Amino acid sequence: MREPTTPLPTAPLPTAALPTALQKNLPAGTAAGGLIDLERFRATPLSPDPYDHLIVPGFIRADARDAVNRDFPEITRPGSFPASELRFGAVFARLLAEIQGPEMTRAFAEKFDLDLSGRPTMVTVRGRARAKDGRIHTDSDSKIITVLIYMNPSWESPDGRLRLLRSPDRLDDAAVEVPPEEGTLLAFRNGPTAWHGHSSFVGQRRVIQLNWVTDAGVVRREQFRHSVTARLKRLNPFR
Repeated sequence: MREPTTPLPTAPLPTAALPTALQKNLPAGTAAGGLIDLERFRATPLSPDPYDHLIVPGFIRADARDAVNRDFPEITRPGSFPASELRFGAVFARLLAEIQGPEMTRAFAEKFDLDLSGRPTMVTVRGRARAKDGRIHTDSDSKIITVLIYMNPSWESPDGRLRLLRSPDRLDDAAVEVPPEEGTLLAFRNGPTAWHGHSSFVGQRRVIQLNWVTDAGVVRREQFRHSVTARLKRLNPFR
């Protein structure tokens, strides 16, 4: 049986639309768009090594992180899940709406010097990592930009830190390593040499993945694929 889902808003939710119990957990004076710090994003330069990317610690505002984490979907299995397959609270729903909003798209189009008009977005969420996760790979050609937003309150392990790599077969050939710490954003331009991976880690590893993709058909296919995988995992949690 499919778990109930929280519908994803089509536009950022105004603070007044949130339940009173959640409003009090948001930053004082927060209005629509207040969970993310796009000015911090805009102020961070793009780095070309080993391919176009930027890392923005504090992209999720410090005084909003507790509320986002409280409303983060409870994911007990490894793997990547479409947001539409998950249950989550209103603040998390609002975050998903903000990162898919027009201001976010404009900021990314300017940063990466791309025309993203008409390019749909796709969001998946991970809550736990398994030993085989993190193998070196590139993202599919249909993904134009990949954005990872980490929501782990602390990260002391030397493992599970994503590395942007210069070669396809050496995890130690890294230009940069990104601790998956709460509020940190990593974004990169996808391409045939955009290799990335991390050392094996088992346990909670919360991350939101956002992609701008080539067309709506990609979203439908990927959501169907992830949905089938999610259902199989519910039937066989050891898969």
